[in-house]
Amino acid sequence: MPGRRHRESGGTMGILRTWGVAAAVSLGLAVMSGQSAAEQAKGANTAAPVEAAWPAVIANEQGGSASLSKQQIEAVNKVSAYFNSIDTLKGVFLQTDPDKKQAKGKFYVKRPGLFRFDYGAPTKKVMISDGRFLAIQDPDLQNPDTFELDQTPFRLLLQKDVDLMRDARIVDVKQADDLIVVALQDKSPDAPGKIQLFLSTKPEVTLREWVITDAQGLETRVEVSDLDRSGAGVDPRLFIRDNPALKKL
Repeated sequence: MPGRRHRESGGTMGILRTWGVAAAVSLGLAVMSGQSAAEQAKGANTAAPVEAAWPAVIANEQGGSASLSKQQIEAVNKVSAYFNSIDTLKGVFLQTDPDKKQAKGKFYVKRPGLFRFDYGAPTKKVMISDGRFLAIQDPDLQNPDTFELDQTPFRLLLQKDVDLMRDARIVDVKQADDLIVVALQDKSPDAPGKIQLFLSTKPEVTLREWVITDAQGLETRVEVSDLDRSGAGVDPRLFIRDNPALKKL
């Protein structure tokens, strides 16, 4: 997940790559019955009759998306509408890195553009976006690594007006039972890689997890749970980088 760094560090790109995203932007339900949404989606081609009528959607060389069916467009628009409906969100995340190492923590989101991921022990790293810059703060390092938010996939999901049909290259769209899977790429050449979004549709559209594939083909999965959209506990000070007042929250 390359970006314009404001401090050079040999390990920075590795940290961004293993964290994944977006990103996102990214925000979901807990994995049910020990099976991730990604694992459920592996059977989408045979489990859902509608999928058989959907051709694979591959981004074309001109930077747009290949021809989409009406059902696929509706599915992508549902995903955009879901992100547009989010004002604040907090929950718990479980990240699985390409080497299968896992990390847990809490996250906070406030659209547009604000988010914070607090990693638990042993790393205790913090990732904060103040709407313009994304900073990775490590308690063992004096200075954080900082990237422009627009150079990361997070901008697609947490900008003021989320429109994936307009702003992303749609790589693939699948639907099986109560699951929508949308794979997309940022149109910007500064943000290579692919994001797969896994959303449940019952009782309502909700992001369950996302998988980031970086330019080297390495995958990072982030699953989220214990979601709260009430706004309680999402203090604006959480999104201020290097804020000493956070110790009092």
